[in-house]
Amino acid sequence: MAILSPSILSADYMHFHEDMDRTKADGAKWLHVDIMDGHFVPNLSFGYSWVKSMRKITDLVLDVHLMIDTPIKYAEEFCKAGADYLTIHVEADTPENIQKTLELIRSLGVKPGIVVKPNTPAQAIAQYLPMVDLVLVMTVEPGFGGQKFMAHMMPKLKELRTMLDEVNPACHLEVDGGVDLTTAEVCKANGADVLVAGSAFYGAADRPAFVKTIEA
Repeated sequence: MAILSPSILSADYMHFHEDMDRTKADGAKWLHVDIMDGHFVPNLSFGYSWVKSMRKITDLVLDVHLMIDTPIKYAEEFCKAGADYLTIHVEADTPENIQKTLELIRSLGVKPGIVVKPNTPAQAIAQYLPMVDLVLVMTVEPGFGGQKFMAHMMPKLKELRTMLDEVNPACHLEVDGGVDLTTAEVCKANGADVLVAGSAFYGAADRPAFVKTIEA
């Protein structure tokens, strides 16, 4: 069974609290929260204070994705703000600091995760697979919503599922980028069990039906 993690980048910011409540009422159990610093990716979004505010008003699982440089500088604040999962990019720092950041996240009672951009091979995160609870494969270039799904990422997704089955089978494998009702099935067929959807979910005519279809 898959899990839908709606991306709040596509929510209505003028009615954010209501949209979060509606997202839960629609049947979603997770929320995907993209944090962008304008350096690692060419866009800006929320900070840890936003995550802290979200934590006060929802009991949904907060799936926080740090698209920022040197995440070791900020991971503790996001953990304390209320993230349930905190994922960091392997490309964002040195291997030594990536490992230290994942260990720090775990020590603070939050589930750590590792992310790969489209041009990063699966082997780049092999050493971290035993120590994470979530692996996120980007099927678009990170930084903007509404991009077209990169189907050629599926071999990498499948490779990572095989690698995880050998060293950490309980780890979630997540896909983010261009996920809709059609591409979600392709992702699930290649090993994904968590699907991030933004515009496809928030723009769906029947959001509860969208959740049920993704999670079937």
